[in-house]
Amino acid sequence: MPPAAPATSDPAAAATARRARRLAGYALLVCALTVAAAVVSFVQGNWLGIVWVLMAGVASNMGWYYARRARALAPRRTA
Repeated sequence: MPPAAPATSDPAAAATARRARRLAGYALLVCALTVAAAVVSFVQGNWLGIVWVLMAGVASNMGWYYARRARALAPRRTA
């Protein structure tokens, strides 16, 4: 098991973690909206829904990336 990263009180790192967490939320919101658009598109018989599905995949990956980045950059609490 790798050693734990040292606790940091760097305000820049905390701001970057907050920014990454906010971007993760926006990306997951976009993912949900694109899934809804894909469903509507397919229900209407429009094959353009495939583009919405691809956009949902990209947004989902961005959400996971920024969520993991926020977790990695978050200041660790020491007991």
